[in-house]
Amino acid sequence: MGQSIIQERSFAFALEIICLYRKLQEHREYVLSKQLLRSGTSIGANVEEAGAGQSRNDFVAKMSIASKEARETRYWLRLLQKSQLVPIDVSRELQEVDEIVRMLTSIVKTTRESM
Repeated sequence: MGQSIIQERSFAFALEIICLYRKLQEHREYVLSKQLLRSGTSIGANVEEAGAGQSRNDFVAKMSIASKEARETRYWLRLLQKSQLVPIDVSRELQEVDEIVRMLTSIVKTTRESM
């Protein structure tokens, strides 16, 4: 069976975050960039773990963690954008993480309702 849409999107987003991390490092932004790298790549890792969940409760727990990581990533992106620490536009990443948050919220809600 192939990957789900959320698996594909969260993986692609992690790759975008890695590229953004490199750009931030070039601008000597080390603290927020590491926070962003950690949370932004953790989304997909938790989605992957959810796919191998031992139960529906395990699946919901991992997807909920992915959702929390996505929200944290949104926070770091907003902070970078509003603080203007670096001259890098993160609006595309903000839009994508908003969509990922919506998808994860929907997945968690739908799964909980079907339990």
